[in-house]
Amino acid sequence: MAAIDPITVSVIQHRLRAIVEEMGEAMLRTAYSQILNSSRDFSTALCDPQGRLIAQAEHVPIHVGALPFAARAVTEYFGDTIRPGDVFLLNDPYRGGNHIPDLTAFVPVFDGDRFVFWSINRSHQSDIGGATHGAYNAGATEIFQEGIRIPPLRLYDQGVRREDVFEMIVLNVRHPRDFRGDLAAMIGSARVGERRLAQLLAEFGSAVTHAGVEAVLDGAERQVRAIIAGWADGVYEGEAFLDDDGHKFSDIRIHARVTKSGSDLEVDLSESHEQVVGFINSSLANTHSAVVVALSYLIDPDIPKNDGAFRPLKVVLKHGTIVWPRDGAPVTLCTNHCGQEIIEAIIKALAPACPERAMAGWGRRFRIAIQGVDPRTERGFIWHLFQSRPGGGASSAGDGWAGGGEWQAAGGIKFGSIEGHEVRFPLFFKRHEFRPDSGGDGQFRGGCGGELEMAIETAVAAVGNTAGDGIKYGACGMVGGADGKPHRYWLESDGRADRALKTKEVGVVIRPGDVLHAHSGGGGGWGPPVRRSAEARAAELRAGFITGAK
Repeated sequence: MAAIDPITVSVIQHRLRAIVEEMGEAMLRTAYSQILNSSRDFSTALCDPQGRLIAQAEHVPIHVGALPFAARAVTEYFGDTIRPGDVFLLNDPYRGGNHIPDLTAFVPVFDGDRFVFWSINRSHQSDIGGATHGAYNAGATEIFQEGIRIPPLRLYDQGVRREDVFEMIVLNVRHPRDFRGDLAAMIGSARVGERRLAQLLAEFGSAVTHAGVEAVLDGAERQVRAIIAGWADGVYEGEAFLDDDGHKFSDIRIHARVTKSGSDLEVDLSESHEQVVGFINSSLANTHSAVVVALSYLIDPDIPKNDGAFRPLKVVLKHGTIVWPRDGAPVTLCTNHCGQEIIEAIIKALAPACPERAMAGWGRRFRIAIQGVDPRTERGFIWHLFQSRPGGGASSAGDGWAGGGEWQAAGGIKFGSIEGHEVRFPLFFKRHEFRPDSGGDGQFRGGCGGELEMAIETAVAAVGNTAGDGIKYGACGMVGGADGKPHRYWLESDGRADRALKTKEVGVVIRPGDVLHAHSGGGGGWGPPVRRSAEARAAELRAGFITGAK
């Protein structure tokens, strides 16, 4: 290994981060679908052939901790047949994917004739086939009802696209034009990473570049271990609950037993609920990613979140539980739920060991995907609700972000321009505001959720599918803070009684002119409410975050 000085290590570390960020900017500017070019439901990263995470951009945290599983799966399947110009795809949750809608593109990067890195883009597709539109099927009882499964697959062979394979995938989605454009954007994004890594290798040379990467990983490990070592040794326990699985189970428990010894953490989730019928089971890669995300939220924000940072972790699971289901179980909602509850249970467990680092819970996800025909163009559309974001959790640093989103994304997913959505889709946003009194009280208050009132301006009935959780259980308070309010969604139709929306439904008929009301949950509060200052309460009353009503 070449000798390397700290300044060069720092330069390489920041270059790696710049590379993954540029990959993300390329994706944002070239993707076709609303879910990608507006809501930004994608992530970019670099791994080595062994699946070690080298660098990630700050996009969607739950994506990235799963990527090492996928990178290893592709490397192991194709072995020494990987060549320059190849492009590989994967989405199978049982081979390193989070869930089926998250399609991943891999571009290999070579140092001379040696394969040394993967440049990776993981992006949530607007549709991926299956029994229902929009990639979420609350009625699914097996993975085959959720969409097309793609194991490690070679799409480009030394620069030449395999047209038969490409057309077979395209044939299985409902909006082929958008899918073609989104996939091209994903591959283009990964190609940016390939070019920039080649430039890095050319500038610093092979030996120094690889030594720098190892030093960055080792440095992250040292920083994380130093933080963990400052916590008291012991066994800590926490739990979180989901409302239901949409079928037969309710009050579904996620249990975390965290053993802290020296600078090591063992996270044992084996006492969690048995595997369920519905799509809230978590794939193995997604569960590991949720554990990684929980640790990421407990360490300093400027520490690189890479393989080195996560070396102190050991994860213990039991096969056949909700956190490690048997092959074939539906898993599509897992990136949100039960991924978010895994994060919650771990942070609750460790809160006594590091209360100043343990943020309160963020609001849970409640989405709806609407499929219909735009009367202005007579073209079909699929629209995903990202507006009315729930509130972020408070922390020792201050109040939670109003409309910050869910814990597994931590603000990485956006809702985009209201006006842009009205131009692109037959929708009219009558009202989109913060939801007062929704954030949990505390020394620091949870962020407010949202209140949305939106008319669907189709000429014929559209169809909606819901996917989410959090009508019963709101975002958790932390170290004495109060929980945030849960969600409340309903559909208003002229001449009919309002229809409450459940979090897991398929085939919701939406008539022309119907109005969707989405009142999203607030974030959890941090610290005892009696410690909140009078000045802070007066300020939030003036801002409209609270009403003062008892």
